[in-house]
Amino acid sequence: MFSLLLSTPLSPVLAEGASAATIASNEPDAVKKGIAAKAVDKVKEVAKSATDIFSRVPCRAPKGGAQAIGALPHVAGKLAFGEPVVIVAFGSSSTEGYGSTAPEFTYPNRLAAQLKRAYPDADITVLNRGKGGEDAPEMMARLQAEVINAKPDLVIWQVGTNAVLRNLDPGETAKMIEDGIGRIQASGADLVLVDPQYSPAVNAKPESASKMIALLNKVAALRHVGVFPRFEVMREWHEGQSMAFDSFVIADGLHMNDWGYACFAQLLGDNIIKSVGQIKYGVNVPANTQQAQKPL
Repeated sequence: MFSLLLSTPLSPVLAEGASAATIASNEPDAVKKGIAAKAVDKVKEVAKSATDIFSRVPCRAPKGGAQAIGALPHVAGKLAFGEPVVIVAFGSSSTEGYGSTAPEFTYPNRLAAQLKRAYPDADITVLNRGKGGEDAPEMMARLQAEVINAKPDLVIWQVGTNAVLRNLDPGETAKMIEDGIGRIQASGADLVLVDPQYSPAVNAKPESASKMIALLNKVAALRHVGVFPRFEVMREWHEGQSMAFDSFVIADGLHMNDWGYACFAQLLGDNIIKSVGQIKYGVNVPANTQQAQKPL
């Protein structure tokens, strides 16, 4: 794993080290040792930054904390009784991981790593079912085969960004999403929606973006599912924490970079862990699931 991650960032350092060694070939031994030591230090620095991304990144939640995503009774029950948990990350390019520098840095893989650290004895699988360029119409066409047939315990559905960018009718999109939610709920899975990202490309269509976010929240409230407010989280990075867009968005002005995906996954994971804990200790348990839940 580390050879894959380090091969790209280390190549300039190693090349620089090799060049320095060539230049220093005629220098005294003390100078040679100094140059070699600096090259080793650079390699260690790059290696440290690469391995650090497997743990928590310096990432703050919005003021007041990230919005609760609601109860996840199915996932909580599976974890409590030591049963395998399957999570499907469903969406478009930001689920697929466009903009990340390696598969390990996509949000589903980062989320899987976080949940496995939180529940080291649990059998947790996170399936990445993201396909770039899609929105509700295309996603609904593969919902059964790629999501429901996987028998998920939790579906994280990222949707709405491409509807904004492609000028799709928000009302029709919302209807399809509500239908999809109903089918996912009928399968017995918990569900969390993820709204569009706050980025220059989305912000160029403020009215459409605002309407899409409002409709997603309305559908979620009607269907009693959670929403991870990605738009507000990313706006907090830019406006509340004064981070430049290029700190968390790549040059296309739309997709997140490694840090953006890491922070997004981390905050989402924190929310999932919190929601599972609330169910475990009898807090925030939906009325229609209280009697069905075994005591934890």
